[in-house]
Amino acid sequence: MTETVLAFLQDARRRGDVCRPLDWIPEVHHPLGGGEAVIPDALLYYQRRSADGASGADRTTGTDDADDAGDTDGTGGTGGADGADGADGADGADGAGDTEGTKGGVMLRAFIEVDRAAMGPERLASKIGTYARLHQYAPAPAARPRQQPFPEPAQETWRQRYPLFPRLLFVLDGTGPAGVETRLHALRAATRDIALAGFLRDVPILAAPLAGLLQHGPAAPVWHPIPGPDHGQRVDWMHNRHP
Repeated sequence: MTETVLAFLQDARRRGDVCRPLDWIPEVHHPLGGGEAVIPDALLYYQRRSADGASGADRTTGTDDADDAGDTDGTGGTGGADGADGADGADGADGAGDTEGTKGGVMLRAFIEVDRAAMGPERLASKIGTYARLHQYAPAPAARPRQQPFPEPAQETWRQRYPLFPRLLFVLDGTGPAGVETRLHALRAATRDIALAGFLRDVPILAAPLAGLLQHGPAAPVWHPIPGPDHGQRVDWMHNRHP
């Protein structure tokens, strides 16, 4: 985990972006009801340079989890321990709106899963389905003495924390190139479930070997789109469109 954290922090410094140690928040609890929860290895807040100083992709419609980077908390970081950024600031899930460029830059968020080959490929890939559940999870409203004639639909719980659903990044470690390919294949296979179509349409999912991040930096095109082709296409982690 430490190597992954340092890779993002150092890369942000080289690029003139903002990503501080407090912007890397480990094991944020996201309830799913019934005692279940999604707990990513880390939640990343990353403030990219303003659109004027970055590539043209910064202004592409459909950027996943960008919002006004001026939102900060009292810790000195660009995010907060609970990720509360004011869910009213955006409409829809990850990828639903245009990038909002500000003088402060563009805020990106990501759930990070660092795989050290401690679990089988299929179990790793099953995490995609778990995040899809979080994407649509809305607790049943509490019973009221008088039922409203037109009750408001329950809101997904993630909207209370994030303007847009964070993208999902898998960092693969603890295995050689063949093991990485096996895990990429398992991740792609998991996305063939038709029930995940809405989640996959809204949320970019990427995977990369830790060795690639350390050698080239996380902002380099070392990430495999999930779902995506098996012929070796790579993108950067800020990539905002599926191929």
